[in-house]
Amino acid sequence: MPVWTDRFKNAWNAFMNRDPPYEYRDLGMVSTYRPDRIRLTRGHERSIVTAIYNRIAVDCAAITIQHARLDENGRYVELIKSGLNYCLNTEANIDQTGRALVQDVVMSMFDEGCVAIVPVDTTFNPNVTDAYDIKTLRVGKIVQWHPYHVRVRVYNERIGQHEEVTLHKDFVSIVENPLYAIMNEPNSTLQRLIRKLNLLDAIDDQSGSGKLDLIIQLPYIIKTEARRIQAEERRKNIEMQLANSKYGIAYTDSTEHITQLNRSVDNNLMNQIEYLTNMLYSQLGITKEILEGTANEQVMLNYYNRTVEPIVSAIVNEMRRKFLTKTARSQGQSIVFFRDPFKMVPVNQIAEIADKFTRNEIMSSNEIRQIVGMKPVDDEKADELRNKNLNAQVDQTFATTNSGDKDSPSDLINFPD
Repeated sequence: MPVWTDRFKNAWNAFMNRDPPYEYRDLGMVSTYRPDRIRLTRGHERSIVTAIYNRIAVDCAAITIQHARLDENGRYVELIKSGLNYCLNTEANIDQTGRALVQDVVMSMFDEGCVAIVPVDTTFNPNVTDAYDIKTLRVGKIVQWHPYHVRVRVYNERIGQHEEVTLHKDFVSIVENPLYAIMNEPNSTLQRLIRKLNLLDAIDDQSGSGKLDLIIQLPYIIKTEARRIQAEERRKNIEMQLANSKYGIAYTDSTEHITQLNRSVDNNLMNQIEYLTNMLYSQLGITKEILEGTANEQVMLNYYNRTVEPIVSAIVNEMRRKFLTKTARSQGQSIVFFRDPFKMVPVNQIAEIADKFTRNEIMSSNEIRQIVGMKPVDDEKADELRNKNLNAQVDQTFATTNSGDKDSPSDLINFPD
């Protein structure tokens, strides 16, 4: 069969091949926004705190988490191609990638203080056996705590809505925010900052509402009911003049005095917000330069060690404890995380680092090429861990000499000039 005939027979078009048409089929729950996306609560979405949450969550999601096998000394041996590793690195569920799942975990953990990672689809029932593999993962909100169970509100992709289910704690990863005392306690620095920011927003809304805040002093004493009615009519008259005037101009009697109250009042609120913001930065281990992307290598190293590493370790340790059985851990299985140390290295230092790593037989040439974004070379020597500055046949030469070869080592080795 010709190629064009086979292509015409098997080709598919999203607009032409609609059998049955999706427009006339019941596809389930309909929503105008993404229903599984995290919605921040407690006023976090109305403040600059969301930017801090998002920055830390993105940096935590950039850490590579893998289901791996370790040797007896706890060293990395190989990658285990399991369903759990597929969820952590490729596709966590039909809506999220593995990286989006980690970011969702961190954002939800910052907002709630404690979050659950729920294995939605597994090969076997976790309530019956521990020998199961995870197919999909979801982030859930814990709404009720029991001695051995938790009630979790998690998104059900089959119906397109969030649903509450009660699950055993043995196979649900419950991750608590390691920075809970700073972020989630009622009187923590972050909560105090949020309250101050909400007050500032309220004052800004009040000042921008368009009110004039005027006091009109009338030329007569208002004590009787008739005088009060007359004063009310006078107030309404001035309001009508201002509302119907093109430029907001009104007239008053020469005996009336008007006092405007909407002048600024110094309440030191902005100074308190700046103080709490700086304190929060210091307690979280971040700086203004980190949020701006202008921090140097030492500042970023301190940020990764003090902020990102405790959060990722909390997630990984809990998944290792719940998603891997004791038998699997005794066989060397583990969940580990790696951070690429070359992401923060400038280009002008790559050459020096590459020379040191290859010369000391730490990395091969193809691994260095992968770091700088070049495809590997199809050469066996490029995958060898050896010092390229030394002659590779020195060991072979001495072995040949010891076996009785008449040639001397000096005849076989090409010494550099």
